Amino acid sequence: MARQDNTPQKTTQELTPAQRVFAIVGASSGNLVEWFDFYIYSFCALYFSSQFFPKGDPTSQLLNTAGIFAAGFLMRPVGGWLFGRIGDRYGRRKSMLISVLMMCGGSLLIAVLPTYNQIGNAAPLLLLIARLFQGLSVGGEYGTSATYMSEVAQSGKKGFYASFQYVTLIGGQLVALLVLVTLQQILTEAELKAYGWRIPFAIGAATAVVSLYLRSSLHETTTEETRKSKGAGRISTLLQHKRAFVTVLGFTAGGSLIFYAFTTYMQKYLVNTVGMTKETASATMTVALLAYAAMQPLFGLLSDRIGRRASMLWFGGLATVCTAPIFFALRGVQSPVTACLLIIGALAIVSLYTSISGLIKAEMFPIEVRALGVGLSYAVANAIFGGSAEYVALWFKSAGMEQNFYWYVSGMCALAFVVAFKMPDPGKSGLLK
Repeated sequence: MARQDNTPQKTTQELTPAQRVFAIVGASSGNLVEWFDFYIYSFCALYFSSQFFPKGDPTSQLLNTAGIFAAGFLMRPVGGWLFGRIGDRYGRRKSMLISVLMMCGGSLLIAVLPTYNQIGNAAPLLLLIARLFQGLSVGGEYGTSATYMSEVAQSGKKGFYASFQYVTLIGGQLVALLVLVTLQQILTEAELKAYGWRIPFAIGAATAVVSLYLRSSLHETTTEETRKSKGAGRISTLLQHKRAFVTVLGFTAGGSLIFYAFTTYMQKYLVNTVGMTKETASATMTVALLAYAAMQPLFGLLSDRIGRRASMLWFGGLATVCTAPIFFALRGVQSPVTACLLIIGALAIVSLYTSISGLIKAEMFPIEVRALGVGLSYAVANAIFGGSAEYVALWFKSAGMEQNFYWYVSGMCALAFVVAFKMPDPGKSGLLK
């Protein structure tokens, strides 16, 4: 039976290790489902882009689907505000239940969408609506789940516990890739383009049942008193913490951009620029993402030792220096193994940020606006820079200036370094205990 929303906060603080692990698993399950649904769009775009945008060459078709991918990100700030407010005023658990339901509804809609040949221009319009629906959901999922996992984590090991948010986030990508790789072995390319791309979306929608069950049993980390306080979930209260909000915007811009550059966009880069087959690119990214997921707890533990600020400084510095050389090296690579190692190296740098991404944000805001502060600040920066990563990269490529994208990513990571250099270590603020 689901726990009532008025479960005292002290109950969460007194959880046994087993109960704490279950809470992390429960919160993470929905995170995995949501990101599987969200990323399967990007990975399957190679097959369904021509079904919704039949005119033009492959790059222009991908550019159109990337535009809709980016449009989904525009709903994230709305989702960050809406679900952040729900999380602060009505509880983290309720917010997470609603978000996973919305994501799977959008995925189910895409699974049954008619194509351009069947209904004309209405097909890409409906695809856009489904993505906007999913963008709203993901905008709320990140902030609330990051906040919940940070609050339920054991003091002194928060970096380790909170890192599992990105383990499951990456896991969503990884499972999406594994499903795609499996379908590539079973179906021909013609079958994948005709109907096979719909299967992963249907799988994503079906997995909601397990996640809903697990999340319904979660402990609530807020108290009745906190939720009923006058300033809970209000923008006016959040504005009292402008420095924290701007700081999160600054390092999320670079962190989100490089994350999407080396994950969702990278598969297209390996096909369009490096010259790999779709199957080889999928296999390469599967291995790289598996290694990436495994790295998160290690870098989370590292942050518990050296501090969040130090981790962010290392991330910003290394990402600024190494991003362009890695992209240039990939352009001339001949071996998939070499390509995979280069991508893993890049993702190791990104792990310095992603392993503590949710935690470092949560540590900056007080509990009455924590879900709102984390969700909205992340969603705004992520929508502008993360969501546009594929579109900007493909635009530069279509204009014959692909290398400019490498320097763009490097520049935004330099901004993250500057922001990290100027901020105090959030782990010492005492706001998140």
